[in-house]
Amino acid sequence: MTPSHKILAKLGLKEPETMETENQQRNGVQQPDTQDRPENPRRSFLKKSALGGVVLGSSFLFSPIEEVVAQSTQKVRRYGAPSDLKITDMRYAVTTVLGRTAILRIDTNQGIYGLGEVRDGADERYALMLKSRLLGQNPCNVEQIFKSIRQFGGPSRQAGGVCGVEMALWDIVGKAYNVPAWQLLGGRYRDKVRLYADTPEAGSPEEQKKLMNYRINDQGYTWLKMDLSIGELKGKPDALVNSKFWENAEGDLAQWGDASNYMSYGNTRHAFTQIQITEKGLDELAQLVENVRGMLGYDIPLSTDHYGHFDLNNGIRLGKKLEKYRLAWMEDVVPWDYVDQWKTLSDALETPMLTGEDIYLLKDFKPLIDAHAVDIIHPDLASSGGLLETKRIGDYAEEHGIAMAMHQAGTPVSFMANVHCAAATQNFLALEHHSIDLPWWEDLVKTTDGRKLITKGFANLPLTAPGLGIELNDDVVKAHLHATDKSYFAPTPQWNEKRSHDRVFS
Repeated sequence: MTPSHKILAKLGLKEPETMETENQQRNGVQQPDTQDRPENPRRSFLKKSALGGVVLGSSFLFSPIEEVVAQSTQKVRRYGAPSDLKITDMRYAVTTVLGRTAILRIDTNQGIYGLGEVRDGADERYALMLKSRLLGQNPCNVEQIFKSIRQFGGPSRQAGGVCGVEMALWDIVGKAYNVPAWQLLGGRYRDKVRLYADTPEAGSPEEQKKLMNYRINDQGYTWLKMDLSIGELKGKPDALVNSKFWENAEGDLAQWGDASNYMSYGNTRHAFTQIQITEKGLDELAQLVENVRGMLGYDIPLSTDHYGHFDLNNGIRLGKKLEKYRLAWMEDVVPWDYVDQWKTLSDALETPMLTGEDIYLLKDFKPLIDAHAVDIIHPDLASSGGLLETKRIGDYAEEHGIAMAMHQAGTPVSFMANVHCAAATQNFLALEHHSIDLPWWEDLVKTTDGRKLITKGFANLPLTAPGLGIELNDDVVKAHLHATDKSYFAPTPQWNEKRSHDRVFS
C-alpha cells in the first residue's frame, strides 16, 4: 500500500481506484482490464473528488496528496462504514407548512444524518417518544427497527412518528452506501414523477379560468383535483336535508371540525349525520364539475375529493350524477375502513373509487384490495408506514390489478420520500403536491446534485444523489418555524430514557 493510500485508509476512505470501480459496477459499467492502465493515485483521487462534489483550488494540484485529502475532506460528508453506524440523537424543527409540520433529524456516530418528517398536523412527540428505542441502533437495519417501533403507530396522524423515523433511516442508509433511496427499494421504473395539483377556486368563472390556465400552461401540471364539498351549497335553499343541525357558529359544515368536540360534524362518521342531498343540490354540485370540465377539456385527468359527511346512498346518487364527466376518481366518499360500503360503491359506479391516505400498514390495505373494493389505492407515505411499507402496498395492489396514486401534504422532505417510492413502484399514477402556490416551499431544501425539485408538473428523481438527495436550507426553514416552537434542532435529552417494556406478546 502506498503512503497516500494509507492516509486515505486512516480517513475512512477507500482507495480511489476501488471507489471508482465500485461506482461503475453499481451503474452497470463494464470494467476494462486495469492491469494495462495503472492510474496515478492523485489523479484518481481528484477525479473522485470532482465526482463527489469537492471543488479543488488550483493550489491543491501541486500539494502533497496528504494535504489534498486533509483539506478537501474537512467539510465533506464521506461515505460511512455502514456496519459501524450507530444512532446517537434525534432532533426536530416545527415548520408552518400546512399549519404545523415537523421535520426530524436523526444523527449518527459518523456524522451522517437523515431527514424525516412527521405528517402534517401531527405532534412531533409521536416521533420523540421513539428516540429511546433508537439510540445505539444501527440505522442500516431499517426493517428490523421498523418492526420494533411500528406498534407505536396508528391510522392517519398517529403514524407520523414511525413513518418520519423510517424516512430518516433510508436517508442515512443511502448516504452511507452512496446510492439514492430508490435504488435501495429495488430500482426505478421512471426518471420523473407525475404530480397532480389542486384546482384553485375563484370568485368568478373568468377568474377561475385564468388560474387554471396558469396551473396548466405556466406551471405545466397534467393532472388536477378539485374539492366538491356540500359546503359549497351554503346559502342555497332546498339543496340539503338536515344540514342546519350540524352547522357551526359561522353557518358552515366544518369538515375538519372542532377537535375538542367529539360529536361535532367533522368528528361524526359519514353514516351518522343523516344529511341528504336533494336533486337541486346534486345539480348544483354537478354544475361545478361542468364548469371546470368546460375550461379544462378532457385531455387532463380530473379527480374529486372532500365531499363532506353523508352516507353511502347519497354517495352513490352523487357518483351517478357525475359519471358523464369521466372523473379520474372519487376520493374518500366514506371512511376507509368501511370495506363493504366501498365494495358497494365500486359495484354501483363506473367512476374509479379511491381511498387510503389515513391507512397505516399493508395489513389494513389488504381487505380493500382483496375484495376489489376500490379501483385505486391512495397511501400517504407519512401515514402508511414509510418508503418500504408503501412500496409493499403498491406491489400488493399491482398483483391484484389495482393502481396506486399517492397522497402528500408536507414539506419537501416527505415530498422527496414519496418521489423515491413512486419511482420504484410500477403501478404508480400520480403524486399529490399540496403546496404549489407557497412561494418559499421549494426553498426549504437544496438538492445535493443541483437538480430542480419540480419541472413543469413533474418531480425530478435524483439519479445519483445519495439518500433522499436533499439538505435543508437552514435560513429558509428558520424563517418559517411555528410560532409555538422556535427551537431549531435543539438537543432532546429528555427523550433519551426508555421507560416501558414494549413486547406485545407473552
